Amino acid sequence: MMEAKIKNITQLNKIIKRLKTKGKKIVFTNGCFDILHFGHAKYLKEAKRKGDVLIVGVNSDSSVRKIKGNKRPIINEAHRAGLIAALESVDFVVIFKEETPSRVIKTLKPDILVKGADWAQKDIVGRDFVLRRGGKVYTVKLVKGFSSTNLIKKIAKAFQRDK
Repeated sequence: MMEAKIKNITQLNKIIKRLKTKGKKIVFTNGCFDILHFGHAKYLKEAKRKGDVLIVGVNSDSSVRKIKGNKRPIINEAHRAGLIAALESVDFVVIFKEETPSRVIKTLKPDILVKGADWAQKDIVGRDFVLRRGGKVYTVKLVKGFSSTNLIKKIAKAFQRDK
């Protein structure tokens, strides 16, 4: 089932066009989702509440390296996409290679764009495009204390002490 949720951009574009003819509101969000944690699950559940169908763009491994540095990602893109697809709130997953999801957003034309509240509205990639088309852009409050980077540091510190 979860593999069926992972699509390339061409497949997803066809699916979305069909869903929109049925009046479905398409929500898009994206991220690296390097080490999946409770904050991610809660964020994606909130994003789904903004519309009918939630599409999650997952940064490719090369994209994550450009953003986070050469030591990341910890989990490869296929496994990260699979974990995201396994979540009940997620309808579809697409992996993108660029540093930003701009091309994906312009191709898929979501009705609603969602990012974490750590992003200023003006800095949300695709914001102007979605708003110009009559869509909406939301930020979702993040769960305090949860971040992949902090989790990685905590694990590294814990295992460093064991040496």
